[in-house]
Amino acid sequence: MTLRQADETTSHSTKLSKNDSQVAGYHDRRLIVGLTGGIGSGKSTVAALFAEHGAGIIDTDAIAHHLTQAGGEAIPSIRAAFGNDYLTSDGALDRARMRRLIFSDTAAKQRLEYILHPLIREQAKAQLRQLQASPYILVIVPLLPESPAFRQLVQRVLVVDCEENTQVARVIWRSRLTEEEVRAIITRQTPRAERLQLADDIIRNDSGLGSLAEQVAVLHERYLKV
Repeated sequence: MTLRQADETTSHSTKLSKNDSQVAGYHDRRLIVGLTGGIGSGKSTVAALFAEHGAGIIDTDAIAHHLTQAGGEAIPSIRAAFGNDYLTSDGALDRARMRRLIFSDTAAKQRLEYILHPLIREQAKAQLRQLQASPYILVIVPLLPESPAFRQLVQRVLVVDCEENTQVARVIWRSRLTEEEVRAIITRQTPRAERLQLADDIIRNDSGLGSLAEQVAVLHERYLKV
């Protein structure tokens, strides 16, 4: 793929939305990009490539893991809402058991989100304030299409996209989940077409690391000029 082809592939929309970051209580003139995609799409790999170019990276999944580890800020509320059965012996969130619960119980999923999402947003905004030296910032939000508060925080949406079979293969390779479990997760996420419709920029992740790096380089140059 040439740089020009990569540029055409990654650019879904050249218009910039207004800076809504002030609505979320964060004031900054730097570009803040929401990075999203389905499970196994390659969000972390793309973020790492942007980091090599000097971009600031905020990973909301990493924040969630920190909040739900033993002694994490979210643990008391999770214990109160779900009981000790959903904690491990050392007091961390039992992610496998919680995953099974929220897949079968929508109300439980909403209770967990009510606990975690405000805490994740506050931590993300604190990290934004710490990344003063970064030319622009990527905030990795897997559930960005479902999170109006985070969509207010960003000015552009970057979607990492690939075929569903590729997602399934990647997740099986890196985890202990079965194909059935992975496809169930994909079914519960925002449909691929809706995610792509939300995108200002798209990175295709079906063709290997070289193609991925080339697309990231094109967007890096674009983001520096915004």
